[in-house]
Amino acid sequence: MSRTTVRVFARDPISEAGVSSALRPRPEVRVVGPDEDEPPDVVLVIVDTVDDEALNTLRFVRRNGEARVILIASHLDDQDLVRAVESGVVGLVRRSDATTDRLLSVIASAAAGEGTVPPDLLGRLLDQVGRLQRTVLDPRGITFTGLASREIEVLKLVAEGWDTAQIAAKLSYSERTVKNVLHDVTTRLQLRNRSHAVAYALREGLI
Repeated sequence: MSRTTVRVFARDPISEAGVSSALRPRPEVRVVGPDEDEPPDVVLVIVDTVDDEALNTLRFVRRNGEARVILIASHLDDQDLVRAVESGVVGLVRRSDATTDRLLSVIASAAAGEGTVPPDLLGRLLDQVGRLQRTVLDPRGITFTGLASREIEVLKLVAEGWDTAQIAAKLSYSERTVKNVLHDVTTRLQLRNRSHAVAYALREGLI
């Protein structure tokens, strides 16, 4: 069995020691301390409330390693959920639900690249996502892929081997506009060139 390395971080040492002790005997995980060189696959951050200090901790953990972050909080509401997700959290658990088996399940999901949200908050998160798409992104022609519809159109034609002049004629754009569209895409998504942009769009299933 492949073991997931886990680091537990809490403001109070009792919570940190308690969760570490609960996980340590389980064969699915290996708990690593802050003084160990092995980088963790998953970091558990335990807080009471999702305040500014907690958010700073989450951002710090995300900036200083490749570990996936799970937040365990005593209180979670809609706003907490959104702020935690914006900070890079992939799993959220209420402390009242944080049994050893539940934590192991969320850790396994995080290690596999999957997210976990309390069921009662998931529906409200989807409502907020839908509202964001309708009120902010749709009026600007942007989707959650990060690409506007005309950017996708241009990339499709690039993928088919069309040059700048042909794309401009096909879409009734100027050549300068086509070049600007490709420049915007590569710059915003930190891609190297138009070939890289096409590869990205294909990989993400956009074209």
